[in-house]
Amino acid sequence: MFARMIRNDVRKSKATTLITTLFVGAAAMLVSLAALLAVQLTGSIDAMMVKAKTPHFMQMHAGPLDRERLAAFAERNSNVEAYQVLEFLNVEGARIVLGGESLADSAQDNGFSTQSERFDYLLDLDGNIIRPAAGELYVPVAYMKDHSARVGDKAVIGSRELTVAGFLRDSQMNSTLSSSKRFLVSGEDYAALRNQGSIEYLIEFRLKELSELGAFEAAYASAGMEANGPTVTYPLFRMLNAISDGMMIAVILLMSALVVAVAMLCIRFTLLAKIEEDYREIGVLKAIGLRVSDIKKLYLAKYTAIAAIGCVLGYSLSLLFKGLLLEQIRLSMGESGHEGTALLAGLAGVLLVFLVILAYVSRVLARFKRISAAQAIRFGMPQERSRKTGGISLSRSRLMDTNLFLGIKDVLSRKKLYATMLAVLVIAAFIMTVPQNLYSTISSERFSTYMGIGQADLRFDLQQTDDIDGKSAGIAKALEGDNAVTQHTVLTTRSFTARSANGAEERLYVELGDHEVFPVSYAKGRAPTAYGEIALSVLNGEELGKGVGDTLTLLVDGKESILTVCGLYSDITNGGKTAKAVFGATSGETMRSVIYAKLADPAAVPGKVREYAERFGYAKVSDIEAYMAKTFGSTIRAVGKAAYAAFAVALALMFLVTLLFMKLLMAKDRSSIAILKALGFTAADIARQYASRAAAVLVVAIVLGLILANTLGEVVAGAAISSFGASAFEFTVNPLAAYLVCPLAMAASVMLATVAGTRGAGDIQISRYMKE
Repeated sequence: MFARMIRNDVRKSKATTLITTLFVGAAAMLVSLAALLAVQLTGSIDAMMVKAKTPHFMQMHAGPLDRERLAAFAERNSNVEAYQVLEFLNVEGARIVLGGESLADSAQDNGFSTQSERFDYLLDLDGNIIRPAAGELYVPVAYMKDHSARVGDKAVIGSRELTVAGFLRDSQMNSTLSSSKRFLVSGEDYAALRNQGSIEYLIEFRLKELSELGAFEAAYASAGMEANGPTVTYPLFRMLNAISDGMMIAVILLMSALVVAVAMLCIRFTLLAKIEEDYREIGVLKAIGLRVSDIKKLYLAKYTAIAAIGCVLGYSLSLLFKGLLLEQIRLSMGESGHEGTALLAGLAGVLLVFLVILAYVSRVLARFKRISAAQAIRFGMPQERSRKTGGISLSRSRLMDTNLFLGIKDVLSRKKLYATMLAVLVIAAFIMTVPQNLYSTISSERFSTYMGIGQADLRFDLQQTDDIDGKSAGIAKALEGDNAVTQHTVLTTRSFTARSANGAEERLYVELGDHEVFPVSYAKGRAPTAYGEIALSVLNGEELGKGVGDTLTLLVDGKESILTVCGLYSDITNGGKTAKAVFGATSGETMRSVIYAKLADPAAVPGKVREYAERFGYAKVSDIEAYMAKTFGSTIRAVGKAAYAAFAVALALMFLVTLLFMKLLMAKDRSSIAILKALGFTAADIARQYASRAAAVLVVAIVLGLILANTLGEVVAGAAISSFGASAFEFTVNPLAAYLVCPLAMAASVMLATVAGTRGAGDIQISRYMKE
């Protein structure tokens, strides 16, 4: 019986049923994709890090190394499972040529290593530990993705020629957000290359209990172990590997939640329209003694079938598209080994959508209890209550077209009816705008300030060289004498000892200099301007338990200085644990120096990069814009794809919902349309009235959608960005895209759907519907 009723109902409302099924299918597909990708991403990261035996604690160090003291420390610490020191040979990009192309403009610190014997293995694309032969070079997979190298290419490092034998996955430095990249060579080739660069040591530990990582870090710092470089831990390695694809998954998850909401709103509208159409029949069924639960089953059967078909369609589409979206994950990190779990997770997501829809339909059908059998049989569907519109009348409206006036008046008098359409259009505007704003933000020049990098044109990095202070002063003098340079500042990082209230000591890397010339973005507070102030990176603030206004004791020139925390800023450089201050100090080992410069003509940047790179060979000279593009390129591309997909989904949602709404509204207003035709209104007039209704709702939806996108959307996007240390987040909106292109596209979609949905207005017969 149910099957026959469903078939009959579908024949009567083919378009409505099809659109509703498509919405359910889209919601199920997005939820399934988000679940599938999340499981695959986490599985791939875990599998790679397990195979590679990623260090739990890694300290980069440049300078003299006391191996015996390190070995003694590792022996004393009961939580150390394994310990090793690896060499990382830093080679200037200009001395590395891959396939005929120099890496002089590379944003990465490129270096060479041999394969580890204990842990921290470099893996090939099949997940195997690489054992290179003499003359072979294995290149980081990042250079495969940007097409810088291919298998068989000749690589020239200084005067030595090698052959690219394959590509490697590095569980530490795989992400483009990692500033270093390791090339793998044989021991023989490494020995021959040692004079081509400078040695940096990777001091690595594997712990018996990862939960004791914080205690181990404190013990390492308290023992005064080598630490002339960034400190990076297992959780940070994992997070860096997840960022690019994780943001794409987050956008899909947001879209899926909103599409589920749209699907339920559409189901509610179509269901209420169907109930009104069948009102008298429902009254008859109640009058002959049929229980409300039995009547509900008649309607629930149809939506169970729609939800089931939509969910099966959505799950099938997610399986079709997952390969395309998983391509980059598999290339960067390999197979997850959790394919079966991922499929079950996607199925569970689809099942959740199915159950949520059925629960929602059941809740809407609960209004059957309020239907009076006598009134339904006598009067048919309940009369719609039209609210007064504040004395607005056609006779007083001389400036407004009659059709426009009647359309807007109908919206104002039946606000509750149009609320569903408004809600859907607001959600669609949100879906369209938030990913666009996120893409505009992370691809803007200002985004570097959320990463701990000043918004300048040029950046000079000096580390792993002697007399850093003297060489920095030389570069600063050259910049001061360059008429093309309008501003510059020198920031020098020194190592100090911070002392907590309980007497425990911890090493703190403090960047000294003027931080107001090229400021970074602050999550709270501001940059330091006085001697007694210090700003902490968000990760450092969390680890030290310090917030704005708190004090911090620092040993400066052999004396305790009590500094007030004046700000917390975003930073993902150097492990994300940095600090900024302005005091002068003669103590504290100089770790590195960064010099920023602003040019009068931004077009001159590439030329100046080449000029200063040749003049100061000991410094790494970067074009900030190019540096950000290379460092965050994969993340920007992933979010860009998601933004374009969201744009297309939002337009499709608007078109289908408006089409559905107009068709149901036309069916609901048949008597009113017949009256209008009897009064002399043409089909074109009636179509213009419906267009004005849609336009009125659309204008409000665009305004509300933009407000929500720039408030709630910024909070949601900021939560995703802050997961990797960039807490001071504000949208950088592209006005052309957000305030012109998106609204025009929305208007075009809604108006096209309105025209298509009201095409049958002229077919309504006056004689038939005037009787109702």
